[in-house]
Amino acid sequence: MQKLQIVKRGKELLLVVQRWALQAGRTYAAYVFLLAFFLAANSAIAATLEGRVVALNDGDTVTVLDERNVQHKIRLAGIDAPEKRQDYGNKSRQYLAALVFDKNVLVEWDKHDRYGRILGKVVVNGRDANLAMVSVGMAWHYKRYEKEQSESDRKVYAEAEFQARAERRGLWQTPNAVPPWDFRRGAR
Repeated sequence: MQKLQIVKRGKELLLVVQRWALQAGRTYAAYVFLLAFFLAANSAIAATLEGRVVALNDGDTVTVLDERNVQHKIRLAGIDAPEKRQDYGNKSRQYLAALVFDKNVLVEWDKHDRYGRILGKVVVNGRDANLAMVSVGMAWHYKRYEKEQSESDRKVYAEAEFQARAERRGLWQTPNAVPPWDFRRGAR
């Protein structure tokens, strides 16, 4: 719903800019520049989704049911949890379930992944569930995509993984924990 409101406001703003360009006798190039500027700025606007977690696929993917009874598959941004068939795969899923299942959450997001899932930060009772997974050693900070995180999240998630490793929490109790991206590559 939030994303639709942003798009609607964006279209209204574009009409205002177009009228301004025509009334002021501005060139078409000025209009195109302002349009491009708005679209670039709009892509950085994050949307939010509120709902209840009704399902979990694994330790980094949940399904949220919104107030219109529409289900949204959410991939927790900034983390990568062990696969189901991997060591700590079930424990990771169980920890996430205890944290968010059947609870109301707020998802802060700004894009979909290549599978159509919403990539977002899941917040439950004011707590960042993505960060919690990394802090207890149930997920890796997914550094391959860290540039998609805010600078502050990038630092906090990296520090959380460092601390979890140092204190041998969760999957870090395993001497040679295999990152899920390597596990998936080997499973192909």
